Amino acid sequence: MNLLRKKTLDASRVSDGGKLNKTLGALDLTALGVGAIIGTGIFVMTGVAAAEHAGPALVLSFVIAALACVLSALCYAEFASTLPVSGSAYAYSYVAFGELLAWILGWDLVLEYGVAAAAVGSGWSGYFQGLLEGFGVHLPTALSGAYNADEGTFINLPAVVIILLISYLLTRGVKETARFNEVMVVIKIAVVLLFIFTGIFYVKPENWTPFMPFGFHGIMNGAATVFFAYIGFDALSTAAEEVKRPQRDLPIGIISSLAICTVLYIAVSLVLTGIVPYQSLNVSDPVSFALQFAGQDMIAGLISVGAITGITTVLLVMLFGLARLLFAISRDGLLPKALSSVNAKTHTPVRSTWMVGGVIAALTGFIPLDRLANLTSIGTLFAFFVVSLGVIVLRRTHPGLKRGFTVPWVPVIPLLSAAACAYLMYNLGKETWIGFFVWLVAGLAIYALYGYRSSQLNGDSNR
Repeated sequence: MNLLRKKTLDASRVSDGGKLNKTLGALDLTALGVGAIIGTGIFVMTGVAAAEHAGPALVLSFVIAALACVLSALCYAEFASTLPVSGSAYAYSYVAFGELLAWILGWDLVLEYGVAAAAVGSGWSGYFQGLLEGFGVHLPTALSGAYNADEGTFINLPAVVIILLISYLLTRGVKETARFNEVMVVIKIAVVLLFIFTGIFYVKPENWTPFMPFGFHGIMNGAATVFFAYIGFDALSTAAEEVKRPQRDLPIGIISSLAICTVLYIAVSLVLTGIVPYQSLNVSDPVSFALQFAGQDMIAGLISVGAITGITTVLLVMLFGLARLLFAISRDGLLPKALSSVNAKTHTPVRSTWMVGGVIAALTGFIPLDRLANLTSIGTLFAFFVVSLGVIVLRRTHPGLKRGFTVPWVPVIPLLSAAACAYLMYNLGKETWIGFFVWLVAGLAIYALYGYRSSQLNGDSNR
């Protein structure tokens, strides 16, 4: 039994399954990245992270999380420009470490994107219902939330509907999806800037004192928590096979989207904690709440609309990334081949897209997900950790390989990236680690019972 069998570089670049259409450019990728990153993190998690973990020092939590992401983004950019195929960290690990770790990482990414999409869908529903209530429209209690007998809820209908609608959009073609995303991204960036430039006039510097009420440990806990806000940029690498000039455009898209979003996160956290004392920010809509606190109710309403727009784009990119991931794993034989079929007209993996949409809709519709955000963070950090080490491995095993982008100061930068991710993982709670290990054990069972025997590499001497 060879659990460390690897894909060759040629086999990674030319796969036997369906082919995707190359239509995306650097601007499309940057918009996808901003679409994935600016959303739940800025409109929902900023308040909780400030109130429970970091206080006004939330800005430092975002900076630390961003630094860890920048290091990882450099590593992703090198891999994505060298191996422009679907599958993200899963595909990279197949070449660098072999099939077993590739499967573990692929299964980990299923957790990352799946839980993120479900949690974001639930958040979208909360904002949407709040908007309806502003117009005097109230959904029946049974249709307003995941199953909870005590509260009388049965299904989160708005979440189910939006996930299925986005799944339909994703099946229409990647260019159509990118155009829709770009429009939504422009709207939500405008709304974020509106908050910053309106709220800055209501900042009271005394609200920033004490700046570090929970100490350095609180800042690090905050960084581990808000890392959820940055998970979007790695989804760009799942689109690598649909990029016209991947060696040039993927590094631009990954790094530019991360830079734009980091600046916006820092500005929003400073203004937010300057308007409202951090103790009062433990609310589900902190950005809107801050403007209501300042007496700007009309603009607060616009912020709520922007939040819905922002969360919609996050949901779109998460579902997009998960569908492409399942497509890549299926094409390698580790999951049923039906998931890698591509529609001849739209050039999209329709079956994997609808499978993702159906499963995530069911999870969001019926299961409460309020405690699962940290599972997304640990899944993301683990993927970043492995990719960072993978850069070092590939530099040693394939030193002459042509790379569209190269990480400077190897192995220092990749080792710093891996160390930063490991430290942030360490700061996550025991419950999160238990859930993570249970998920990985389930994945190993699937690989043992199905994936190993069905793999494209099983008995194929050409790979």
